[in-house]
Amino acid sequence: MIDFGLVDEAVDDGTHVVSLRGEIDASTAPRLGSRLFGLADEGKRAVVVDLSEVTFMDSTGIGVLLNALNHFTARHGEMVLVCPTERVLRPFQITGLTGHLTIYDSREKALGCFA
Repeated sequence: MIDFGLVDEAVDDGTHVVSLRGEIDASTAPRLGSRLFGLADEGKRAVVVDLSEVTFMDSTGIGVLLNALNHFTARHGEMVLVCPTERVLRPFQITGLTGHLTIYDSREKALGCFA
């Protein structure tokens, strides 16, 4: 487990769910990236990153998520995000990344996309 704000890691019907909390910034993002890259390298094909309890994310965090998405895609995997709050969703909207990332407003909908 990552101690910076990883709430939970679980497998739900073959989908790996990583739930985060707190701030994802320059000091915590590298550890998140390491974990997500590790999941891709382990061969995980379906990963949900749940940002429901994230209170802040800077450009470093966004960059890590984009790099992780590319890493999954290169390995024939898929990574989707759960972003139910405007505070965390807004940076993705402002940067125009909502068209490049698959973002759901609930964990249930994200898990449903892999069914």
